[in-house]
Amino acid sequence: MAVASDSILSRTLLKITPSFSFKTQISATPVYLARGFSCNGRNLKFKCEIKAEVQAGVVLQEKSLQGLSLGFDVVSEGELREKGFMGMRKTKMVCTIGPACCSEEALEKLAFGGMNVARLNMCHNSREWHRDVIRKIKRLNDEKGFCVAVMIDTEGSQIHVVDHGAPFSVKAEVDSIWLFTAQKFEGSLPFTVQAKYEGFSEGIEVGDELVIDGGMASFEVIEKLGNDLRCKCTDPGLFLPRAKLSFWRDGKLVERNYGLPTLSKKDWADIEFGISEGVDFVAMSFVSDADSIRHLKNYLSSKSTKSIKVLAKIENLESVLKLEEIVEASDGIMVARGDLGVEIPLEQIPTVQEEITHVCRQLNKPVIVASQLLESMVEYPTPTRAEVADVSEAVRQYADALMLSGESAIGPYGQKAISVLQMTSSRMELWSREENRQSALNQRQLGVSLPDRIAEQICSCAVEMANNLGVDAIFVYTKHGHMASLLSCNRPHPPIFAFTNDDSTRMALNLQWGVIPLLVDLSDDMEANVSKTIDLMKSKGMVIQGDSVLVVSDLIPAYVTSTAFRSIQVKTIV
Repeated sequence: MAVASDSILSRTLLKITPSFSFKTQISATPVYLARGFSCNGRNLKFKCEIKAEVQAGVVLQEKSLQGLSLGFDVVSEGELREKGFMGMRKTKMVCTIGPACCSEEALEKLAFGGMNVARLNMCHNSREWHRDVIRKIKRLNDEKGFCVAVMIDTEGSQIHVVDHGAPFSVKAEVDSIWLFTAQKFEGSLPFTVQAKYEGFSEGIEVGDELVIDGGMASFEVIEKLGNDLRCKCTDPGLFLPRAKLSFWRDGKLVERNYGLPTLSKKDWADIEFGISEGVDFVAMSFVSDADSIRHLKNYLSSKSTKSIKVLAKIENLESVLKLEEIVEASDGIMVARGDLGVEIPLEQIPTVQEEITHVCRQLNKPVIVASQLLESMVEYPTPTRAEVADVSEAVRQYADALMLSGESAIGPYGQKAISVLQMTSSRMELWSREENRQSALNQRQLGVSLPDRIAEQICSCAVEMANNLGVDAIFVYTKHGHMASLLSCNRPHPPIFAFTNDDSTRMALNLQWGVIPLLVDLSDDMEANVSKTIDLMKSKGMVIQGDSVLVVSDLIPAYVTSTAFRSIQVKTIV
């Protein structure tokens, strides 16, 4: 193993400041005198000689806070006041916005309920409608103190989309006869469904099964009329606008390869729209390889002044087979279980979901579990017990976020649905902490360069220290969010407060498990940053005397040229 040079490690500071409940604090500052770095029981092991400098009587002093602000969103602030540090929810929530929740009042209720990310499905509604929703969300953030990020979800070059023309869902009754046609018409016609692609019926035979949205409703093909299909409903259910369909024969998916690109012309126009409106995430549909993700990320970085994150949706067999390369290339993953359940056997969905979640954690990428979490709440005010168990399992697997689809977009009980996610995830997080399950989580080493490996080791050690010492919170000061994500990946007991002066970073951290992002002005002086933010939180009553916090930073002072600068501190509020 290569040995680091003195010039690098002489600029690498690991500062551990144990604090005590009495007023006189003692701080120990290791100073690197020789080559190497060591972290107890971890993969990275170098020898080093440490000289400790001990100081007594160090206390945090109250400073003038005039003109300073703390970008604390009102929901996290209220949750902290009500439940304390350990009661804060760590699993994030994504809500799909649709006709049932697009008013400013409804959006505000979802935000108060805990919505961290608003998802806009570009399959539905006009760009003018989406623009109006995005601006309402940004206005709520600016005027009401929320921190809700915006995600657009591309339609993808999917050809298996059909539309009954009605603005809301319709009920397909058993034995009813429907016509599926590629003919174009405006509005809706009784028992008539318009297919997006003219060749949708190619290769389909009488007797095949037509399945809507992975099983929301099913039909039997009883007659072919040119390119059209007459079908009888065999399994009744809800039929959403612009639903997805698949064909099955003898219990197997009828596979057809149309050679279409991952992103259609409409998708690129939607992405341009998203850039112009300043969205925070683009969820990429029907991803089949890593190249398409890298292409989109390069395009966004060249076209947008802000950092827009790209999430890959895992919703077909090909993406499952290339899972690791797709996860590595993306900024995060959405497990789209509805479409995925069309392409792989239903009984494999639970194990595939767990594997995707595991790979994302190993590669330090946020993962959203989506589709049909509380599907019955599209119609009913309470979920089934099986749905609550499904949500609990996703939380137990340490998914970063849970997503509502039709439950919030078209259902009348969106606020109740998000409250179910909130209560269930909070309860499961408490159980996991009581069982101390985090100690069994082993992380893969990702860093190649020494500074990156040091950052990983310090974050791993910091989480272990936070858990063992029982600190109330972890404070991380970060420009691009990297160390905040590394802390999150280790799933600590206390919440992670991420202080950043970059708004794109703040919004991106909305998807990271356990991270409460705050927008603040930061300087090159770490001690000044810590003192200022603690004093600001004290002034708001967010921290009180006796609270202890562990502090981590990846900010580089102006006088330090190496990216290896890192620090750990433990402080008691006085």
